[in-house]
Amino acid sequence: MSKMKTKRAAAKRFRVTATGKIKIKKAHHRHLLVNKSSRSKSDKNKAGYVHSGDYHNAASCIPYLV
Repeated sequence: MSKMKTKRAAAKRFRVTATGKIKIKKAHHRHLLVNKSSRSKSDKNKAGYVHSGDYHNAASCIPYLV
């Protein structure tokens, strides 16, 4: 049987922590930052994690990282 392929777009966006969580970068932190509050921007700097409902879908895109 051939090897499973990793979705390259997912591999560039996801990292897996030591505990097995899938870490992501939060959205809306690229441009137009003048209009956003400091609290909002500070929250975007913190790590985001894939929600439990989406975990199986994200993990299937990166089979060798999980």
